[in-house]
Amino acid sequence: VQLQASGGGLVQAGTSLRLSCAGSGFTMEYYYLGWFRQAPGKEREWVSGINGRDGTTAYANSVKGRFTISKDNAKNMVYLQMNSLKPEDTAVYYCAADRHPVKEVVTSASEYDYWGQGTLVTVSS
Repeated sequence: VQLQASGGGLVQAGTSLRLSCAGSGFTMEYYYLGWFRQAPGKEREWVSGINGRDGTTAYANSVKGRFTISKDNAKNMVYLQMNSLKPEDTAVYYCAADRHPVKEVVTSASEYDYWGQGTLVTVSS
């Protein structure tokens, strides 16, 4: 089982980036998928999640209205479209998968079974 995140980079505030996460060795459709981020000196925080089966999405208040999570079951991919980026969005972003979600929205990192390696997003002011 492997998750491979990509798409990070250095961008200016107000611009957009799309992160991608490719899954291998498992079928994303049967998992709850999440994006987390960790800024320097801070704890990892949940950003967004999507139910692989029905596509129900959820967002942290800090990104609601700016970020959009989506999936492509045929490609076994999950995406995070990030618009109107702010310097405070600077972090390493991780994708993760939960095999047996017990909640409608899974926000706790400890509940996820598989993690990608992270991709760095830097937003300059």
